[in-house]
Amino acid sequence: MSASSRRLLLGAGTAIAAVVSLAGCTQKNDAKAGDGAIQVVAKDDACEVSKKEFPAGHLRLDVENKGSNVTEVYVLYPDDRIVTERENIGPGTKATVTAEIKAGDYEIACKPGMKGDGIRQKVTATGGAAAAKRSPEMDKAVAAYRQYVQTQADETLPKVKVFTDAVRAGDVEAAKKAYAPSRIGWERTEPVAESFGDIDPKVDVREDGLEDGQDPAKDWTGWHRLEKALWQDKKIGDREKQLADLLDKDLVDWVKRVGRAEITPTSMANGAKELLDEVATGKVTGEEERYSHTDLVDFKANVEGAQKSFELLKPVARKNDPTLVAELDKQFAALNTLLDKYRTDKSSYVFTSYEKVGKEQRKELSDGVNALAEPLSKLAAAVVK
Repeated sequence: MSASSRRLLLGAGTAIAAVVSLAGCTQKNDAKAGDGAIQVVAKDDACEVSKKEFPAGHLRLDVENKGSNVTEVYVLYPDDRIVTERENIGPGTKATVTAEIKAGDYEIACKPGMKGDGIRQKVTATGGAAAAKRSPEMDKAVAAYRQYVQTQADETLPKVKVFTDAVRAGDVEAAKKAYAPSRIGWERTEPVAESFGDIDPKVDVREDGLEDGQDPAKDWTGWHRLEKALWQDKKIGDREKQLADLLDKDLVDWVKRVGRAEITPTSMANGAKELLDEVATGKVTGEEERYSHTDLVDFKANVEGAQKSFELLKPVARKNDPTLVAELDKQFAALNTLLDKYRTDKSSYVFTSYEKVGKEQRKELSDGVNALAEPLSKLAAAVVK
């Protein structure tokens, strides 16, 4: 996750976030241009919102960046938990964000330069209590995705224990070998993990994602702190052994919370796009695993998680936008084929060290991600047509 997103999540304290559900909504705000959409104009010094009050239900934001910096746009709960987000909106470009939202008070935030708390506007979603039921196909997709996320979380714990046991034993080489496999389930389901607010900064923050004033020696915890110790410092001390214990504890907490996460069709679709954003901003650049260079393992896991959401939503999306579904099928296949070129063992999750991937190869990977990300950004709108 981006450092700027982590700072927003850190602001949530220990509150447990929930991706908002359509339950409790009485009006549908269909995602069609001019039909209830909220226009958001992001500038370097302003965040202009066309409506401060709108009906709960399906919310569409039509965002235009008129500033000179890349920006992010968020819909936030009053305590800074994230309802939905869209990162990396370049100067002079537009983006559409579709979400499901309950009645209540929120803030829309624009973050020029993708830094700080953003420029915010208070908004209100209005509505009553009686909810229109989702279709059986949507309920089936949500139930299947919930099971998938729980399974990924449950299967992560024993893999993490192999890693942390090696750290506690002071075995650097064994810990290195176990590091990347321990992260696969997390990377596949990262948007759900991030929705809990306080867990992601504990287990997956990079040093440059710490808040201003935090001391890396005391406040930096999780996988990447241990990654640095193993690959750069090349040693395991008492502090690293303590951090291994803490990682186990924090991930047990994550697994317990997964079953309580609120999941909706649009949160699944938006989560798939967020996973591609993770790839674009962290994996392709080599920033995520800057010491271990295991970025391609995370890359593949992110793509798998995004594809799982898409496959579960496909029956609904195909009815509404068969052309989009065909394009997504094509682009997922192309990106997976490209990634498999770097798979050194076709029968396992072993990939080329990213430091050996050249500039032109990284551009090819980036182009593949962008080719998928553009149609994937339309999936949420297709689901709620």
